[in-house]
Amino acid sequence: MFDAFSRAVVASDQKGEFLGGGDLDALKQFVSLGNRRLDAASFITSNSSCIVSDAVSGIVCENEGLTAPGGSIYTNRKMAACLRDGDIVLRYITYAILAGDASVLNDRCLNGLKETYSALGVPTGSVSRAVNIMKAAALAFVTNTASQRKMTVTQGDCASLASEISGYFDAVTTAIS
Repeated sequence: MFDAFSRAVVASDQKGEFLGGGDLDALKQFVSLGNRRLDAASFITSNSSCIVSDAVSGIVCENEGLTAPGGSIYTNRKMAACLRDGDIVLRYITYAILAGDASVLNDRCLNGLKETYSALGVPTGSVSRAVNIMKAAALAFVTNTASQRKMTVTQGDCASLASEISGYFDAVTTAIS
């Protein structure tokens, strides 16, 4: 797993150059967002159970056949596995937020995820929809627009961080589609 600093150093080393210019500006930007990254990870972590269970409830409400006999989350065991998987995906997204890099998400969570779901007969459309519901909830926490769940946040614009976080969720959706 690389964080923003390691990635910049490795890239410069491969080119045989000093770290400078745009690389240093990118690192300054990363540092300036540090407290907001910590806030974002904290908000998502503190509300992970709600985020995941709301996403699973959302897909069940949209497709009641999922919990019917023969549905992909019919038994309690399958429902528990669905909740566990959502929690794992969300956890790796928070790791990526803290590192400012998606490599841990790609390497340890997304690699082979589509094949796993396909082998288990899990409809990837439902998984993608659940990830999009989690994305909306997580972004509401990060931008402090979640209704009735306001938190004290570090002052400043979170648009670039929200965009980055959105990209992590989009990477999950792309990996399973």
